[in-house]
Amino acid sequence: MASILIKGAQIVSMNADEDVFVGDLYVENGLITEIGTELQQDADRIIDAKGKVLLPGFVQTHIHLCQTLFRGRADDMELMDWLRKRIWPLEAAHDEESVYYSALLGIGELLASGTTTVLDMETVHHTESAFQAIAQSGIRAISGKVMMDHGDEVPVPLREKTEDSIRESVDLLEKWNGFGGGRIQYAFSPRFVVSCTESLLKQVRDLSAKYHVRVHTHASENRGEIALVEAERGMRNIVYLDHIGLAHSRLILAHCIWLSEEEKEIIRKRGVKVTHCPGSNLKLASGIAEIPDLLNRQIHVGIGADGAPCNNNLDMFQEMRLTALIHKVPQGPTAMDARTVLRMATMGGAEVLGMSREIGSLEVGKKADMVLLDLEDYHTYPSYDVDIYSRVVYSATRSNVDTVMVDGNIVFENRKVMTMDRSIVLKEADKSIARLVKTM
Repeated sequence: MASILIKGAQIVSMNADEDVFVGDLYVENGLITEIGTELQQDADRIIDAKGKVLLPGFVQTHIHLCQTLFRGRADDMELMDWLRKRIWPLEAAHDEESVYYSALLGIGELLASGTTTVLDMETVHHTESAFQAIAQSGIRAISGKVMMDHGDEVPVPLREKTEDSIRESVDLLEKWNGFGGGRIQYAFSPRFVVSCTESLLKQVRDLSAKYHVRVHTHASENRGEIALVEAERGMRNIVYLDHIGLAHSRLILAHCIWLSEEEKEIIRKRGVKVTHCPGSNLKLASGIAEIPDLLNRQIHVGIGADGAPCNNNLDMFQEMRLTALIHKVPQGPTAMDARTVLRMATMGGAEVLGMSREIGSLEVGKKADMVLLDLEDYHTYPSYDVDIYSRVVYSATRSNVDTVMVDGNIVFENRKVMTMDRSIVLKEADKSIARLVKTM
């Protein structure tokens, strides 16, 4: 593994002291080994970063790589219709090759826009193909096959027997958890309460404890979803998850838009983590989560783009800007400042994933997951005496991404993802979705 010396960057550390300074950073064996000024190490490669901004890689805490092929095929719908009429039938049509290229297509977009770590939820079948794409691409990921053993409106190809869902999930966990020196991890991924039996959820609870892995699910995204849970289980989403013992510190909940006071307190007391998905929530008209309130309660909240068919991008710059803006209308201009949002996109995401000792900030001993931005452009100037957090959150776009590194390996440089052939991925993605549509 090559050693790399980055010289003269404006380093935005996102550490506890929020240090921002011009300096150098040295990477060896995939780790940040020294940060300072005028470093003189002999490196295999020296990157002249003068005038550029060095950040921790973005951490997205809710993504569906298996849905990237569905971009543009489920627009202007509300959640439950979006699932029943478009997404579930498309997921049911997936094959091994389509899942593979869907994942690569999504990962290419993520890496090119500065995301180095994702929490990903796959579909019911062919998750092995997604893990193969993740392994090839170099991205850091926690992923898992989605679990669905309940629901009359779930397409037959997606509806599993409880024991099959558990067995396949454990088999994937035992093969992929810790793969690539820990770059790939597994998370149990029951889709949401509506599509899971209580038996499955309780077994997930126990297996999460046994294997010390996370549980990734959706909760309280849509009022119709909550009504279904109340009708079937007799209580609201989070209350129900707490009732069956699944509300614990390894649980990561996507969305959490419609929470009662009781549910917010359960999340706080149990140490449950939350993902904010503003682009998806706006496009599906699901609502706006009360993120400032959750943060004030010391609840860990990350940011995720969700899936391509409900966003339709996987770009953290867009999600950061939306996170900063949408809360200002109901709560005032200071409700969500740029510094808070950039922290959510980096260290906050790492905390949600339980990885804050490894990633999320630029500190000696941490993984060398970084994004180098070139802000020398019309839309990011003037720069004189402008807060760097403002420049990144409110002005920068994916076009400013210069170089991206995961585990000390350069995965994006010179406008090119280094771990895949873009022309092949684009061609095969089109072929795959054409094949899926014809089988529906």
